[in-house]
Amino acid sequence: MSDGTLASFIEDVCGESHLRVEADLGGGFVRLRSSEAERRQAAQDIRCTEDIVIEMLRNARDAHASAVFVACTRDGNNRRIVMIDNGDGVPAHMRKLVFEPRVTSKLDSMHMDKWGIHGRGMALYSIAVNAESAEIVASQEQGGSAFVIQTNLDKLSEKTDQSTFPKFDLGESGTVSVRGPKNIMRTACEFSIESRATCQVYLGSATDIAASLYALGLSSITAEARNQAGGVDNLPICQRLAATTNPAQFAEVAAKLGLEMSERSARRIMDGQIAPLAPLLARISSALAAQQNSDEQPSIKVSNKHEAKDARGLKIAQNDAAVFANDIQAAFRNLARDYYLQEDVEPTIRVAKDALHISIPLIKLR
Repeated sequence: MSDGTLASFIEDVCGESHLRVEADLGGGFVRLRSSEAERRQAAQDIRCTEDIVIEMLRNARDAHASAVFVACTRDGNNRRIVMIDNGDGVPAHMRKLVFEPRVTSKLDSMHMDKWGIHGRGMALYSIAVNAESAEIVASQEQGGSAFVIQTNLDKLSEKTDQSTFPKFDLGESGTVSVRGPKNIMRTACEFSIESRATCQVYLGSATDIAASLYALGLSSITAEARNQAGGVDNLPICQRLAATTNPAQFAEVAAKLGLEMSERSARRIMDGQIAPLAPLLARISSALAAQQNSDEQPSIKVSNKHEAKDARGLKIAQNDAAVFANDIQAAFRNLARDYYLQEDVEPTIRVAKDALHISIPLIKLR
């Protein structure tokens, strides 16, 4: 047997192409194995962090979630996404199987939206193929789920600008268009607008999300229900933090949901020092109202040549305005904590002829 024939034989029996090809049809054509075709499709379905976020949000919506909490953190080139919902939940024996291809709960139905068809049983598989890890860390049938996805940004990129909050335009027909970097925040905002009739989305850090879950739980769980549950782990996912009795237990339960934090942060949440987030739809409505008020301001007319010389306009670049707004928001937090006001509000900045107008909504905590 010649060297060339031997090499071909080894490749046919043991090579990678043998694992990828079901049949050689001749003339340069092959029939791929299902696993190889699925792997190639997964690489196209998920190309960035934002793709993971939208697929996870659609997954929660299709599980009949009315509230979805998204915690995004970054450590160097490692991105961590925790998504918690109050949807249908996943049975214990299915928690790993749902990340395999063609596994779906939608045998007789699919969901068509602006991002395409959802319900093929490929979304979670595609995420798992492209992420470093993907798992369900907590779930309860009819009680919600908690997913944790970790990615390497060297392998799966995302938009560089993750701090800019998008801009919104309200059309004459009532439709809302979104502008700005196509980052995680914009992705979540677009989904919030699309699913506004059925689903509310909360997006922030791990402590922000924990504070929001705590507030939601306190408003929805009674002492009787807490006692009858027979333990925190028997409660619906979104109510578990509200059933904790001390910071150590709070941090422990949060970690089980994928929300990593110190006991000090847990204590601040329980003491009401970290305010819950407003749903993205409320923030979008606030931004639209502020823009509408700004558009209704009367224009300044120049009455003579002397005034015309000093009537120079000022236009602040969008990125600079966003950075300035973030600085204002950070400065406002200390005042808000002292006077029991909601910290995470969006300041409105408007440039007039001779002044820069800054408006900060005052929302009193209960």
